[in-house]
Amino acid sequence: MNVSLTPARERPAGARQMRAARLIGPGRIEIVSLPLPEPSQGEVRIAIEACGVCASNLGPWAGPEWMSYPTEAGGMGHEGWGTVEALGAGVTGLAEGQRVAFLGQRSYASHEIVPAAHVVPLPEGIAFPAEPVACALNIFRRSGIGRGDKVAIIGVGFLGALLTRLAADAGAEVIAISRRDESLAMARRMGAARTIAMLDHQEIIDEVRDLTNGYFCDVVIEAVGKQWPLDLAGELVAEGGRLVIAGYHQDGPRQVNMQQWNWRGIDVVNAHERRPETYLRGMREAVEAVQKGRLDLAGLLTHSFPLDRLDAALDATRDKPEGFVKAVVTCS
Repeated sequence: MNVSLTPARERPAGARQMRAARLIGPGRIEIVSLPLPEPSQGEVRIAIEACGVCASNLGPWAGPEWMSYPTEAGGMGHEGWGTVEALGAGVTGLAEGQRVAFLGQRSYASHEIVPAAHVVPLPEGIAFPAEPVACALNIFRRSGIGRGDKVAIIGVGFLGALLTRLAADAGAEVIAISRRDESLAMARRMGAARTIAMLDHQEIIDEVRDLTNGYFCDVVIEAVGKQWPLDLAGELVAEGGRLVIAGYHQDGPRQVNMQQWNWRGIDVVNAHERRPETYLRGMREAVEAVQKGRLDLAGLLTHSFPLDRLDAALDATRDKPEGFVKAVVTCS
């Protein structure tokens, strides 16, 4: 266990505090105690219930050369939900005690201050990390998948599973490609027409060629974020098709077969979003999709850890123990 508890400094009697996790080195966290912040004009304070763990956290967790420690308290956590605890001046349309998802950046903590405009109300009885579901919906929108399309999805974790469901529901024929047998089984439950074990580069290409009568795929979504899956994705796109890069490539530069991409005349879509308004639209759509049963997250949020075991949550996200899809960290 790589957790150390840092005692709080002396505070005036009765002063409220918050707890937050931060990285203090590769594979090491600490829990710190800080003064409870007050929201300013247009802000709200969220008492965080839980936060999803994103695979993008694994780069800082591994300790690349560009990292500096300690990190910001609560940092890396960006998939939080909780309840509104305090309203800043001028905030309307929200109420204390209201359960919400929000667009934050320091959600590995008991509390976070965010702009009121970055908050999305959650309906009664629904609580889930809306941000990563929004990510799937935004990627799907950018993919342009339609009825009758042949679609390959490379990498079936939480994101790939949701994209499989969305593509299948749109009437596409989905070929899911992933490393683990249980991921392929999940893809079939999500509506994949075919599944292929991600073991041998040329064998995968040959099988997709056979499954598509030599045509290959109208859309290929790469959802791993590594060099080999990106190479493989380029091989599977049909002439005039679309390559959608959904994997988060954070461990160095990539090389691509530009001659092949040019010759096939493919469109390449980097489906990551950074504009808050786009994320918030996706989060509102995510809430509606879950509320109406269009997306079922059962079986996708598989592992839960308390805040002081964030290290174990990150290790599980990296190592993927049996049955793992996505971890959440409880923060309250």
